[in-house]
Amino acid sequence: MPLMKSWVESANAPDCPFPLNNLPYGVFSAEGSEPRCGVAIGEMILDVTLLEEDGVIAPGESPVFDVPFWNDFMELGPEAWAEFRDTLIAMLGADAAPAARAAAEKALVPAAAAEMHMPFVVSEYTDFYAGRNHAFNVGTMFRGPENALPPNWLHIPIGYNGRASSVVVSGTAFHRPWGQIKAPDEGAPRFAPCKRFDIELEMGAIVGQPSRGPITVAEADAAIFGYVLLNDWSARDIQAWEYQPLGPFQSKATATTISPWIVTKAALEPFRTATPAREKELLPYLDEPGPMLYDIELEVTLRPEGGEETTITRTNYKEMYYSAAQQLAHHTTSGCPMNVGDLLGSGTISGPTKGSRGSLLELSWGGKEPVELTGGGTRSFIEDDDTLTLKGAARGDGYTIGFGDCVGKVLPALDDPYKR
Repeated sequence: MPLMKSWVESANAPDCPFPLNNLPYGVFSAEGSEPRCGVAIGEMILDVTLLEEDGVIAPGESPVFDVPFWNDFMELGPEAWAEFRDTLIAMLGADAAPAARAAAEKALVPAAAAEMHMPFVVSEYTDFYAGRNHAFNVGTMFRGPENALPPNWLHIPIGYNGRASSVVVSGTAFHRPWGQIKAPDEGAPRFAPCKRFDIELEMGAIVGQPSRGPITVAEADAAIFGYVLLNDWSARDIQAWEYQPLGPFQSKATATTISPWIVTKAALEPFRTATPAREKELLPYLDEPGPMLYDIELEVTLRPEGGEETTITRTNYKEMYYSAAQQLAHHTTSGCPMNVGDLLGSGTISGPTKGSRGSLLELSWGGKEPVELTGGGTRSFIEDDDTLTLKGAARGDGYTIGFGDCVGKVLPALDDPYKR
């Protein structure tokens, strides 16, 4: 699919992340306004809350944009999603009707003047461990290459239920966590700030339709509303002590950062690609009816306080072993209800080379091979006041589909919260 031209000229540049082909959904405020729903187009944001108030658009029988989140719109379902996207394309396209263009011009706000907020209310959060290269790397570090993957890994999308309350929007800073830590040479654990704080480069899939029983992979794909970049911050030393036998708990509860714009499945349709060849045949309920992954280039940069930015990894979403649709379908097999606004983290996305690993744990190989930074210095894990930025882009014919940067800053740990 080639670039679709818009009368918003900034949307027509090949490297613009928000062309007419994209039209991602977010929540913004500007000039003292309350947070409201908007659509990114070029260097502008279309205020759809204003358009609904003025009666220009009416996606539902009752207002859906009178709240600062997209959940009410998601509930309308795939047919309404498609109709609304068609309306936006007609309104913002180069051949828009004069009346439609005039209404849109009135509702445009410069993105540079806007503050972004959480684009949806997270109902529940589930994080998966579904990148084969990541799982093999981590398993090799702790169990050796011959036992790197657990026996079930090639048969089932492994995951755990996380904390929806800890999901934050890009730009949110937070303090280094405290927790129980026990080094291998210590006889007992101690309560201390995390020393091995890390990133996990992931994609997040947003569930847009509820389910109350098992669904197929095809049904799961239809229920996904869109995607965000996701950084599942991880306290590796806290995790090492707590995770056996039940898995991550406090080590993953500090924060999970998502990008500010929801990129819809419709915008990503031209970039579908198949999951990799299976090393073990999957059970039939996980069979995919077609390509379920997306060709999305990903990278992470690290910038120390007052220092230069270094790109520490580059990879691609197509490296995943299990798709979001497979993960969602598997999630429902027990009868587990899925709700509008549920968030599924893909699991760390690592490629096959050292420069494509999706976490510092892998990049520094557990701290044994520190990453060199531009301008001097190294990192094995995140230090205080470091800023980490996840970036993602799908490259089309003369256009780019972007997500907006996914940015987080790690502040120094607070004083001991239990000190008396």
